[in-house]
Amino acid sequence: MAFAILPLSLSLLMSLLLVAPNYISSSPVQDPETVVEEVHKSINASRRKLGYLSCGTGNPIDDCWRCDPNWEKNRQRLADCAIGFGKHAIGGRDGKIYVVTDSGDDDPVTPKPGTLRYAVIQDEPLWIIFARDMTIKLKEELIMNSFKTIDGRGASVHIAGGPCITVQYVTNIIIHGINIHDCKSGGNAYVRDSPNHYGWRTISDGDGVSIFGGSHVWVDHCSLANCNDGLIDAIHGSTAITISNNYMTHHNKVMLLGHSDSYTQDKNMQITIAFNHFGEGLVQRMPRCRHGYFHVVNNDYSHWEMYAIGGSASPTINSQGNRFLAPNDRFNKEVTKHEDAPESEWKNWNWRSEGDSLLNGAFFTPSGAGASSSYAKASSLGARPSSLVTSITAGAGALACKKGSRC
Repeated sequence: MAFAILPLSLSLLMSLLLVAPNYISSSPVQDPETVVEEVHKSINASRRKLGYLSCGTGNPIDDCWRCDPNWEKNRQRLADCAIGFGKHAIGGRDGKIYVVTDSGDDDPVTPKPGTLRYAVIQDEPLWIIFARDMTIKLKEELIMNSFKTIDGRGASVHIAGGPCITVQYVTNIIIHGINIHDCKSGGNAYVRDSPNHYGWRTISDGDGVSIFGGSHVWVDHCSLANCNDGLIDAIHGSTAITISNNYMTHHNKVMLLGHSDSYTQDKNMQITIAFNHFGEGLVQRMPRCRHGYFHVVNNDYSHWEMYAIGGSASPTINSQGNRFLAPNDRFNKEVTKHEDAPESEWKNWNWRSEGDSLLNGAFFTPSGAGASSSYAKASSLGARPSSLVTSITAGAGALACKKGSRC
C-alpha cells in the first residue's frame, strides 16, 4: 500500500460515528462569554501539563501548542487549542493519523489510497498529515467528509492550480498549515464525497475554502492568495466557524460570509475572525457579511484598496483591537462599507469599533443603537490591545515547522 495509518486512541470513535449527523447544526452559540471562559481554562490547563506558562507570543492559540518541542508527537492536541465560535471543531482528534504519500489526483470518483482525496472522503475520523513537501493540483473540488483534520505542519504543502477545498453539509473540520492559492473553478464532473457515494458537480466558483452549510469549522495558519472567487467563503446556513492566524494576499474579494440578502437562514451564522494578517494586494471583503454575527478581533489590516469590512442585510459586526492601516489613496480611507442600502437603513445595523488602531487616516463608521444582546452574540473571546497586534500576528500563515523543535 502507498499510505500509512498510525493507530492512536479510538475511545470515542464509535460514539462519534453514531452521532455525527447530529453535529450539523445552524443554532447560534447561546452564551459566548461562557465559551471564552472555557477556552481560557482549557488553554491554561494545557500549558500547566506541558510545564510552560507561556511562549510569550500573546497569541492564545499559538501559546497553547507551539511551546512544545515534541508537537509532532502530540499533533492531535492542536484540536484543544481552538478559540472563538469554532472552538468545538475537533476535526480528526479522536481518530487515526493518516499519512498522505501521493500528491496525485487523477480520479475524483475512485481516488487512490495514499492521496489526500482518499483520506478526506472516509467516514471515520482522521488526522491527515503529509510524508513530505508536495504540491497538489486537484482535478475537481476536494469535498471533505466530517471529522477530518488536514494538518500541514512539518511539510510545505500547497493546494494550487486547480479547484480547492469544499466543506459542504459536514461538521468538525480543521484545516491547518496549508498554502492554498491559484484556485480555479471546477465541476461538470462526477466527484466522490464518501466511500459509498459520488455525485455530479456543477461549475464551482473557485474559492480557496468554500464552507456551504458547514458547522464547527476551524481554518488556522493557512496562507491564501489569488483564487478565482473568494479565499474563504461561508454561506448557506454555515455557523460555528473560526478563521484565525491566516495570511492573505493578492486577491480581490477576500471573504464572503452569508449567501445573499434574501437568504435569511444565515441569521444564525456566528464567525470569529482573529489574529489574521490581511496583507499586500488585497482589495475588499475582509470580510463582507450578511445577516449573522461576526467577531473581528486582533487582526492586522496592512493593505486594502477599496475597503476592509463591509456588509448588507443588517449583520452585527463587532470590531475589536484590530490594526487598520489605510491606503495612501485619500478616497479609500474608510474601513467600512455599508452595501446595498441607503443610510436610513444601515444606520440601524449594529456595527461597532472598540479599541481599534486607525492609522494613516483610517476611519470606521459605526452604526446602530449598540444593543448589548446583539453584541453578546458577536463576542467570542477577549480582545488584546491593538498595540500588540503586530506581535500577535507575526506568525500568521503556514508555519515552517521542524520536527524536534518548537514550531
